[in-house]
Amino acid sequence: MQGYRAARELAFEPGSMCALVGEASSGKSTVLTGIWTLLEAAAPPPTIDDVSRGTSGRIHLEAELEKGDTIFLDARPPDTLNLNRAGAPPVLFLPANLRSRAVVAPATGVGAADVAELFRPPYAAHHWSQADGGLQLIAGMERLVASNLRRFVLLIEEPELYLSPHLQRHLFRVMRELAQRGNQILYSTHASVFLSVDRIEDLALVRHHSDHGATLFQPEPLAEAEAFRVLSEFDSDRAELFLARAALLVEGRTEKLTFPLVFDALGVEPDKEGILVLECGGKGNMPLFARICNACDIPYVIVHDRDAPKGQRPVESERIVNKQIQDEAGRRRTVVLVPDFEAVSGVSARGRGRKPRKAYRHYTGNGDVPEALRVAVEKVLKAARA
Repeated sequence: MQGYRAARELAFEPGSMCALVGEASSGKSTVLTGIWTLLEAAAPPPTIDDVSRGTSGRIHLEAELEKGDTIFLDARPPDTLNLNRAGAPPVLFLPANLRSRAVVAPATGVGAADVAELFRPPYAAHHWSQADGGLQLIAGMERLVASNLRRFVLLIEEPELYLSPHLQRHLFRVMRELAQRGNQILYSTHASVFLSVDRIEDLALVRHHSDHGATLFQPEPLAEAEAFRVLSEFDSDRAELFLARAALLVEGRTEKLTFPLVFDALGVEPDKEGILVLECGGKGNMPLFARICNACDIPYVIVHDRDAPKGQRPVESERIVNKQIQDEAGRRRTVVLVPDFEAVSGVSARGRGRKPRKAYRHYTGNGDVPEALRVAVEKVLKAARA
């Protein structure tokens, strides 16, 4: 994709499922609209307004098909338009701005018009009879499954719109079933539910840079053994990692509950800065999450316990894990707490459930933060703003 809207030079290789992830105006819609424009004859041809700033004025969209053939669209608006769509697969585009109306953009490929009609039948008399665009999307996608749809490209912009979390999870399962049946689904999203992927290579991280426009980064696959661990460890809360500007990786629940209070005591609003505090479920999982951040080019800082007082050597198992974390993250991204988080933060407390309460009393309304925790916040804030 060259010279088209936010994309001055962009290429990627999507699998059967591909989630486009990025901040607003990063270029996700540019990618989906570009693919639709390339595949669909009814799509509006590129105009002078679609030309990327700072380029030669030429727009070029190209795709290699499964059989090895190549299709392309080449334009110099407002005059020249050359294209070859021979053998292009049928496509359905479901843009966000049509969600409360027709749902599907114009579709003229082989069988595409008939398939698009599956999103428009009258509804049965049940609790969906007053369906908005979100429920209409679900009903249409379920009909695609029932119709045994094969070999279509589905482009979906923000499938989470107008849907509650449980319906988002249901729609995600329907989308995955369609992909498993031989269709290709590309979608943009800001909802972590749609990022609980089996493989991190199913993600396409879209970012916008003022000097060279939209970029797209696809992570390298993890080793097979770790791919299963990712599947088991990543719920929708942890999947927010892929939407964050930077992540603070912590060991467990106490740190996850306490660090927002630390941010507040320092006058930093982590949500506004795009910072996620992610608990890794124990120190042993931290190297895995660091590898995922490295693979996805996500800035991060790790905070973990040394698990031994200064001057004393940790037990061998702790030394091994501490070294694994440092080898993966490096010294600059690692903050080691001596001997542990409870002692440094001042939230040690006997009795179940008292640590978060003590942390709240300790940090609320003041800037009294231990140096190690202040350093961790400063590091992750710098990473997010960079």
